[in-house]
Amino acid sequence: MVAVWLVPVGQKLLLWGALSAITLVGATLILSFLQMMVTYARNWLQMRPIPSISGAYPFLGHALILKEGGTEFFQQVIYYTESNRHVPMIKIWLGTVPVIVMYKAEIIEVILTSSKQIDKSYLYRFVEPWLGLGLLTSTGNKWRSRRKMLTPTFHFTILEDFLDVMNEQANILVNKLEKHVDGEKFNCFFYITLCALDIICGTQAMHILIYQLIHLHPVYRMSDLIHRRIKKIWFWHDVLYLLFKDGRDHRRNLKILHNFTTNVINERANEIKRDEERKSDDRGTTLSKRKRKAFLDLLLNVMDDEGNKLSFEAIQEEVDTFMFEGHDTTAAGMNWALYLLGCHPEVQKKLGNELDEVFGMYGPFTTYTEGPKSLKQMAFLLIKNVQSGLF
Repeated sequence: MVAVWLVPVGQKLLLWGALSAITLVGATLILSFLQMMVTYARNWLQMRPIPSISGAYPFLGHALILKEGGTEFFQQVIYYTESNRHVPMIKIWLGTVPVIVMYKAEIIEVILTSSKQIDKSYLYRFVEPWLGLGLLTSTGNKWRSRRKMLTPTFHFTILEDFLDVMNEQANILVNKLEKHVDGEKFNCFFYITLCALDIICGTQAMHILIYQLIHLHPVYRMSDLIHRRIKKIWFWHDVLYLLFKDGRDHRRNLKILHNFTTNVINERANEIKRDEERKSDDRGTTLSKRKRKAFLDLLLNVMDDEGNKLSFEAIQEEVDTFMFEGHDTTAAGMNWALYLLGCHPEVQKKLGNELDEVFGMYGPFTTYTEGPKSLKQMAFLLIKNVQSGLF
């Protein structure tokens, strides 16, 4: 009799439990929606004075009109900026998130030179599964602490040790470009990107000769997936994203990239450990002390103010960050500089004359003891063009 009585009681408890769970989930969703609406309304009011391109819809923004392909989207941005040169900036809505497009140097300078405005935008969360909370994506005290720890690794005296790597790859690049002299037009982006990546791999001790096959494609595939995800707001939810082919492709490439950097870090850490245990021919001096230290070596040995080394996760964050950010932004800057020099042959001639004056018959790709100090003598390159806004 007792068992018979407990059955309906148990059923009622399960029903009430299910209803409570549903109510809790519903209340959470409602609160999240209200919070989103408040943020959306506040952003809309704050951004109202900034001109916007046409074609925006509530909640969707401009998501329906943005091109999917990288080339097409870039041409679209160029069109919008050229059409709005009379205003200092425009805004594009990605769902409920406003994106400000700035294309005047004096305006961008205010943000880039600020030591307070270091918080990354909401859209950076889509990069975090790949790069973690490294120097690019972190903020606040973590960013300041990590920046303080890593800044010494980019001191001029350390960079001078890698002039031979930079010179070697620069000469290879020049030889490749020379083959196209007096020929038909071509896209130099791939050459420039490989040069930047070769330098990064050399300075990070990532001495893997077939990285083009196993690493370069996943890097650019991941970049493409992230850009596609940012432009499609229905990809923003992590669970829903995995239901689409892009989401599964993202997870697969993420595994490849993380496995790559994990293996490189472990390999280099084991090499350093073996070097420290094995005495070199010179008594009391290890091999690792006689060889130049690459960026990865410095990461494995860097310490904070309390004498603590970086964790493996922190090292991987920075290796992933600099493998992507270190070559991608540099390659983009190099390509942009070449494009501008091609558009302004008179500037190109002045820079050529300045190179001859500063470096003489040896040229800029010769290893010289002064290193970066000599570059400061190139006033036209470093000062006049920055002031004029040409570069």
